Amino acid sequence: MSHNKVVILGSGPAGLTAAIYAGRANLNPVVLAGHVPGGQLTITTDVENFPGYPKGVQGPDMMDDLRLQAERFGADIRNSHVVDVRFGDPHVMELEGGEIVETAALVIATGASAKWLGLKNEKSLLGRGVSACATCDGFFFKDRVVAVVGGGDTAMEEALFLTKFASRVLLIHRREEFRASQIMQDRVLSNDKIEVVWNTVVTDVLSSNGEAVEGVSVKDVLTDYSREIQVGGLFIAIGHSPNTDIFLGKMDMDSEGYIKVVGPGTQTTVPGVFVSGDAADNVYRQAITAAGTGCMAAIDAERWLAENE
Repeated sequence: MSHNKVVILGSGPAGLTAAIYAGRANLNPVVLAGHVPGGQLTITTDVENFPGYPKGVQGPDMMDDLRLQAERFGADIRNSHVVDVRFGDPHVMELEGGEIVETAALVIATGASAKWLGLKNEKSLLGRGVSACATCDGFFFKDRVVAVVGGGDTAMEEALFLTKFASRVLLIHRREEFRASQIMQDRVLSNDKIEVVWNTVVTDVLSSNGEAVEGVSVKDVLTDYSREIQVGGLFIAIGHSPNTDIFLGKMDMDSEGYIKVVGPGTQTTVPGVFVSGDAADNVYRQAITAAGTGCMAAIDAERWLAENE
């Protein structure tokens, strides 16, 4: 068993930024990296919108940089996964294998995961034309035909954003009406660059060499008619799920599982527990905003410790 001043759950931009700030405050933070060290950026290729990389950077390389920087300031980064959390004084975490870790202050930076369609070639073509973030990757699809899958506000936002770059955007939806807000529907339906493909599902992503998306197979749900459509990119916009199941029933969350903060800052409804990044953010979901809230969470934890220890 180990007792610590600060433990950080997660090792994406939020968690590692929190580790940098906590380390510089001489709090000797322990980072429990989880099953996917580095978070979603480890499956992202080019990152061009994170400050400090004027020529862009590969997602895994950026996470390596953040990890090295956190370790420089004394962060103890462990590739450990938490299976249970018991809030109290101290907060107690049980790791895979049974090890127990205790902490006075806890920073949750467990992130969120994109929902996928479960297609045969979907995951293998991530970063090669398949994406779940138009804001992150839309720039790479200039003057190309792309497809967006979904019918909610997220899909509308993705499709509209992509019109800044793509020559045409196909919005594929399995029903004959959207569930998005009316104002977003109106914007999409009035945009000449967006073509809606109703009552249709994507059944596979097509690539002859496994290196780039060349099209999609689709099926009409009313007629069962199948066909192939040539597109250079596929954006999945059916939502995200916060990685917060381990906290269910133990702290306040919204209906989708995003952790609620109380007042300004990053304090949750549990004293001494702070949240950063996509575990609490269902709006922006960017590496830079996650890093910003990681900074905030570390500072909030430092101040809380000073007041309560």
